[in-house]
Amino acid sequence: MSIEKSPAKNEVLFVWFNRYAGVTVKTPSKTLVIDPVDVKPRHFQKVDAILITHEHYDHLDQNLVSEIHKLTHCIVLADPTSARRLQNTIPAEKLQEVRPGSETKLGDVSVKTEKCNHPPATTPVTFVIRSEDGVKLFHTADSLPFPEMVAIGEKEKPDVVFCTVGIAPNTSPETAVDIARLTKPKVAVPYHTGAPADQKRFAELLKKELPKITCLVPEVGKIYEVSKRA
Repeated sequence: MSIEKSPAKNEVLFVWFNRYAGVTVKTPSKTLVIDPVDVKPRHFQKVDAILITHEHYDHLDQNLVSEIHKLTHCIVLADPTSARRLQNTIPAEKLQEVRPGSETKLGDVSVKTEKCNHPPATTPVTFVIRSEDGVKLFHTADSLPFPEMVAIGEKEKPDVVFCTVGIAPNTSPETAVDIARLTKPKVAVPYHTGAPADQKRFAELLKKELPKITCLVPEVGKIYEVSKRA
């Protein structure tokens, strides 16, 4: 969904807009939409880039991506499988296939593509978004924990990590806490669930096991502000 207000220096705004991994991120100069499904195209009036993590129905809606692109003329960054599915609806010059280890610059904003541990998907990816001022968000899609998350956490020092707590195969509040344990963010956000109990369980476990990490339990459609870690 669109975010009308603009973040201040050293801040980023985000809104979780469905019960899956749909997140809009707004930096001082760019608006990025990740995995848009179950939302109307008209809710996105200004978008610089759409990011797609994998091809599953709750992450890739080809018609919706096409409609948002037509409204905003944004670029689309997609994992290889999703990129192939979009190649007939998104102009080639606006569609970029991304793989783990790649980095895309959107002006002064950076999008790094990382590995994703989501076996049912063909070529899933995760994204590290860095704002102009160095605020970093790690969007983990449907990923289960994986050892390389330690290196991602040590290198990127993310301010925010989105952690899947349900719906996707084998995910749970416990696996989500493991992601926070591996990446050590300033703020951990439990998402990808339609069950508030999953988020509550995550918050309880995080407070008990990783008390130095702040838990931000998001409500769908509400705008949140995050800042650069100290």
